[in-house]
Amino acid sequence: VHSMKDVPTWLPKGLCIAAVLPREDPRDVLLSPGGTGLAALPKGAVVGTASLRRQAQVLLARPDLAVVPLRGNVQTRLRKLRSGEVAATLLALAGLRRLGLAQDVADDSTILDVEDMLPAAAQGAIGVEVRADNTRARDVVAALDDVPSAMCVMAERACLDILDGSCRTPIAVLADAAEGEMRLRALVAMPNGSHAHRAEQRGVIADATALGRAVGAELRAAAGPAFFAALADA
Repeated sequence: VHSMKDVPTWLPKGLCIAAVLPREDPRDVLLSPGGTGLAALPKGAVVGTASLRRQAQVLLARPDLAVVPLRGNVQTRLRKLRSGEVAATLLALAGLRRLGLAQDVADDSTILDVEDMLPAAAQGAIGVEVRADNTRARDVVAALDDVPSAMCVMAERACLDILDGSCRTPIAVLADAAEGEMRLRALVAMPNGSHAHRAEQRGVIADATALGRAVGAELRAAAGPAFFAALADA
């Protein structure tokens, strides 16, 4: 059982994701004393994050801020925030809720709109991985599958596949599905926030994989080989 955000884009041969549970809220939370929000942070404030995706989008919005690596589990990062090591940090809302910490940090939290901070692919989703040849296990696990969540995750991961995405790549992808339709938004950026490319397409939910691949291809074409070469060297 995995947080799908952390599952490699390419699974080892013989394994598959047999079910995706109903997805939690995929948005990110900015944590700062008093919950002032990104726009209200003072010039030069230090923001801590280990995520290149979050770093890039913070610097896109506020190039005057300083972003530094901040590692450790959630409790460690919260402790570093409270000790003043950083002025702000970012965490997944889903993770805070699952750890029972969302209420504890509510006064210091600002939930970021996806227009300002596009989430990581599959953020907020839990998946169950099984051996592809284990028919019995796949049939049992299938009862847990939430189809809209699974299709959104499928589209987002297909986009990552085209972009050769990994946790070391500043890529953000989010699919929304309702009434058989799907909207997919994606972003690829330089870690320093100097350049970014965005793409958005809509389609039917049944074509989730094709939609994800189409958005990935649009982004790859728009950014061009030089951008991805520079990204690899960043």
